[in-house]
Amino acid sequence: MYLKIKHLSKYYYENPVTLGIHDFFLIPQTQDFQTVLKCDLLIDPLPKGKSMRRDFIGNSYLQAWFEGETKSLEVKSEALIECHKFNPFAFIIEPQFLKSFDREKAGGFEYPLPIQSLVHPFIHRNSDSQLAPSVLNTFNQSVDLLDFLVKITAQIHQDWKHLIREEEDIWSPEFTFSQGKGSCRDLAWMEMNMLGVLGLASRFVSGYAYNPELDEGHELHAWMETYLPGAGWIGLDPSLGLLTNELYVPLAFHPNPQLTLPVQGKYGGESNSKLEALVQIEQVKNQSL
Repeated sequence: MYLKIKHLSKYYYENPVTLGIHDFFLIPQTQDFQTVLKCDLLIDPLPKGKSMRRDFIGNSYLQAWFEGETKSLEVKSEALIECHKFNPFAFIIEPQFLKSFDREKAGGFEYPLPIQSLVHPFIHRNSDSQLAPSVLNTFNQSVDLLDFLVKITAQIHQDWKHLIREEEDIWSPEFTFSQGKGSCRDLAWMEMNMLGVLGLASRFVSGYAYNPELDEGHELHAWMETYLPGAGWIGLDPSLGLLTNELYVPLAFHPNPQLTLPVQGKYGGESNSKLEALVQIEQVKNQSL
């Protein structure tokens, strides 16, 4: 199947401002089960210069720089994605990793020695977190690690109300936990910290999720992935209680949610700003935009 995605972001400034260097994470990232057939990015005002770059994590993005003053910044992206059927459960976790967890000590899973230093920044663990009792309770009621991941993701979907929040901030995991509600990004960040209780590495993902049952209401979405030796990165969407499949199109991955924002940059001048955004996703039958 083919997905056509249109994403418009427009920033309004009360007074003229100068735009600093901006990084646009609006390029669909490579996945084996998706093919990016076309991706156009139009920016107004026209940048003085631009260049495709790749960050430390491996995300592709467009860097642009500007000159002069402006009262707005408009970014239009259009992409055509070919999606191939993908089974999110078709993996085998390294047996030695599964054996590394001691239920009595509850010290967490241990990653293979060669990658321990690499995964450390991806493990979000707070020894004083109120999330631990709930996480350990769910884990102790699970048959194995995969059963736990399915259960905890479904549990968040069932027990936490999903909100649409216009603000760009992310609630703390403890606040989202106590409120029993949150936006997709709040729930993803909370689940990342829940998995951190067990020593599991995870990263935040921003992008698009297509639901063929919806005629409208598609929007920029957030979910998370956890790294399991032998299986690689496994996508989990706590907003819908699902493992992610070919209908999820990532724009950026990072252990720090703030570094997955689609538009990252600063402006100079005394002015407040306002953001308007619109995302349209539709299934099309051919390879033309």
